[in-house]
Amino acid sequence: MIKSFRDMDVWKKAHQLSIDSFHLTTPLPRAEDYALTSQIRRSSNSISANIAEAFGRRTKKDKSYFYTVARGSAYETQSHLEYGNGVGYFSDEQTERLFLEYNELIHQLNKIMKALS
Repeated sequence: MIKSFRDMDVWKKAHQLSIDSFHLTTPLPRAEDYALTSQIRRSSNSISANIAEAFGRRTKKDKSYFYTVARGSAYETQSHLEYGNGVGYFSDEQTERLFLEYNELIHQLNKIMKALS
């Protein structure tokens, strides 16, 4: 039985992706600290935070809202990764690996939202 958001596979995946995204942005130029670095870190961290918030909500409608926000942040992170790849900060391999991991996370969130509806 799931007693905490930390027991949820979807939260674990989101949390790990946030850590992976953090490490990906570590070597970015200092000029990106308040731009791409911050955007990727905030959007990726927002996913697990919203999953945790959904866990703490009582109604299906509230839960569904926060899972939807988490999904939106996953797409936002993918967009930032594509931009970072396009300007040459991230390799094709790095971008594709994380992009696919975020796709899996989005799929998990979709299944949860479908179960709530």
